[in-house]
Amino acid sequence: MASTVKRSRLSQISLIFACGTALFSDGYANNIIGSGNTLLIRIYGADKISGHNYSTTISSLAFAGTIVGMLTFGYLSDRMGRKFGMMLATGIVAVFSGLSAASKGANDSLGGTLAMLSAMRFFLGIGIGAEYPCGSVAASEQSEEESISKNAQHRWFALATNTMIDFGFVVSSFVPLVLYWIFGPHHLRAVWRLSLGLGVIPALLVFIWRLRMEEPTRYKKDSMKRAKIPYWLIVKRYWKSLAAICITWFIYDFITYPFGIYSSSITNTVTGGSEALSVVFGWGVVINLFYMPGTIGGAFLVDYLGPKYCQAFGLIMQAIIGFIMSGLYKHLVNHIAAFAVVYGIFLSFGEVGPGNCLGLLASKSGPTAVRGQYYGIAAAVGKVGAFVGTWAFPAIIKDFGTGTAATTGPFWIGSALAVLSAAITLLFIKPLSHDGMQEEDRLFREYLEAHGYDTSQMGLGAESTVVSSASMEKYDGESTEKAVAV
Repeated sequence: MASTVKRSRLSQISLIFACGTALFSDGYANNIIGSGNTLLIRIYGADKISGHNYSTTISSLAFAGTIVGMLTFGYLSDRMGRKFGMMLATGIVAVFSGLSAASKGANDSLGGTLAMLSAMRFFLGIGIGAEYPCGSVAASEQSEEESISKNAQHRWFALATNTMIDFGFVVSSFVPLVLYWIFGPHHLRAVWRLSLGLGVIPALLVFIWRLRMEEPTRYKKDSMKRAKIPYWLIVKRYWKSLAAICITWFIYDFITYPFGIYSSSITNTVTGGSEALSVVFGWGVVINLFYMPGTIGGAFLVDYLGPKYCQAFGLIMQAIIGFIMSGLYKHLVNHIAAFAVVYGIFLSFGEVGPGNCLGLLASKSGPTAVRGQYYGIAAAVGKVGAFVGTWAFPAIIKDFGTGTAATTGPFWIGSALAVLSAAITLLFIKPLSHDGMQEEDRLFREYLEAHGYDTSQMGLGAESTVVSSASMEKYDGESTEKAVAV
């Protein structure tokens, strides 16, 4: 019996990763463009690239595509099914990663190449955004199946989603470095095209992995795929919790941007301002590796603290480290090893807290019927925060004038906002319990029935009856398989 239960548990964990691992390819595709832009500047020159307003255009289009993906696929995930959304999202990432690598203008013109690359990044952004309300939501629902230990439900979700994104960042920094070693400085066109094009491989592998998946049990039982969604009743019940999650996500993404300046400070100081691509790419790998201890360690902490308190803990610790970095900036920059360590701790606490926990809170606070839309809205608001921060902080730095104040001033603001986000988390976001989605769906049904809504139309009808080999009673060495009608 023990071996059967173990196989069932491993099978269920593999389903969680099948849902969430596509975020690796999203992390890769999202981050690889930074190295791609560096290579394009080396190939064509900064003046020619800036003359086409490329940097602003591509960042704006990628942002717009991601927002479209999050909102559109949030709806499709609820109305068409988790698997439909996940398969389509992965297909989009695979196709447009390949087309991004193949971008080329008429007569090999630079303007045409950049225009096509920008357009492909818009569509790729749709696929990247789509994975959040599809893959992450499905992973959260798979994490509460019976074969998963109750004390590991949040852990597996975090490892399958945020950890995969961060690992995608690391790999996307390492791949251009390896390709540069292979092709050398005289074949940079091959390096940037292959760097972008290799994003096709993980997306296709996940696509194949997902082919035989079924809809999560929670979706089969409590979706409104075939029912009219009572949006007004849902808004009245969930608007406060959704607003709190949206605000904290907005703040987190808003303050993440200014601290990116520290990475350039570390790189410039350690390398003496070297512009060698092997050095630039190598330190990109090091900086992105800082995320991994936080997201992995945090995954093993979140089940014990709970997502709410784990997020607050991470934010408070991140704010403290941010204040230290700001207050001792002059001293730290003269001891770059200490500076790098403190910076790494700062990034790690960000992953322990909101990095791991925002997805958990967004995917497990709402009902199954609108979980995709609930998550999609929260993630989209966070993305708006990142976009606003990208434009706001250069203006803030300018207002601080020159000297140390211009460098450290924004970080005092960022750390203070982290404290505000922790306060909002503690005051307005409810704790999540293990198996909390099942309880929330039960309460949601009772709420709808109390307001005259016919809940018999919820679920997938005959399709919702499933047999789970993992559902077993374990008493005195005897096991009984149970058919779980959901």
